[in-house]
Amino acid sequence: MSPKNLSVKNKIPKNFTNILKKKRINRIYKKFEDSLKIKSNFAVAVSGGPDSMALVFLSKIYSIKNGLNPKIFIVNHNLRKGSTNEAKSVRKTLKKFSINSKIINWKGKKPKSNLQGVSRNKRYELLFKECKKFKITNILLGHHLDDLLENFFLRILRGSGLKGLTSLGKETTINNINLLRPLIDIEKGDLEFISKNVFSSIIQDPSNVNSKFKRVRIRNLIEELKKNGLDKEKYFLTIRNLKDADAVIRFYKEENIKKNTFYVAKKNKFIINNEFFNKPNEIVFRSFSELVKMIGKRYYEVRGKKSLKIIESLKTNKISKVTIGGCIIEKVNQTVILSKEFK
Repeated sequence: MSPKNLSVKNKIPKNFTNILKKKRINRIYKKFEDSLKIKSNFAVAVSGGPDSMALVFLSKIYSIKNGLNPKIFIVNHNLRKGSTNEAKSVRKTLKKFSINSKIINWKGKKPKSNLQGVSRNKRYELLFKECKKFKITNILLGHHLDDLLENFFLRILRGSGLKGLTSLGKETTINNINLLRPLIDIEKGDLEFISKNVFSSIIQDPSNVNSKFKRVRIRNLIEELKKNGLDKEKYFLTIRNLKDADAVIRFYKEENIKKNTFYVAKKNKFIINNEFFNKPNEIVFRSFSELVKMIGKRYYEVRGKKSLKIIESLKTNKISKVTIGGCIIEKVNQTVILSKEFK
């Protein structure tokens, strides 16, 4: 696709057009465009790093071409000294390219453990809140091909099952908001190339090189494996095969919910029949977790160990009432009632 063809209803700024003339950047944009394919306004989450800055550039071109008005959000976690100034610096940099953005701040007490995990959840919470204000249902995230590989190794270390190993996909829907990853097939090196050619300065998060974080240690391990012959393509082939298997399980999960539960809309509760639990363990586990997530209105599913323990207790009639994930689970004869917990 030539830059000339990209100029439609609204003209692309000349400086961006010149950048798109570079063959490598034009090729990356075409891949991005083919991956995205949405026609409604969207939000872009920006950290200031090379991945997210490249995402902003690609999104800007896409929005101009499709006559869209995206919202650019810079999440400031306020976890380290200077983060507020960094966020303002990113906003200033984007402004130079006629890209308006808004800083959203995480206020309040910060966690002392699982810092990255809690921060990620809070980030989504803040983004969802902003999106609902503007009735936006799509958020673009900067996860790329290298993140896919890192996530795979992280999940292995956690002992994750099939769902966990394939959790980082092109699209995830949480509370009716779609988290889109249009860069998931693009390598980090390509994104750094874009950022270097478009923006003269980018933010480098020191936590990205701090070995106290497991993700950084995984990243270093992957680099060592590359030196010893790691074939990235084979790993991605493995992930694709696992995704195919995961799709089969998702199908039977939906079938189990559809055939063996009844939703009472007025009371916002599910009535679950006994046959629901007479399926393979993974089908029951995923079905149960999905119902808790829906009724509890959670961003993420509850911890697997607790869910598995409750499922086993329900099967063996060892419990009659328990709470999990903001829900009340009651066993009444051969029926399970799952309803919202009100505190």
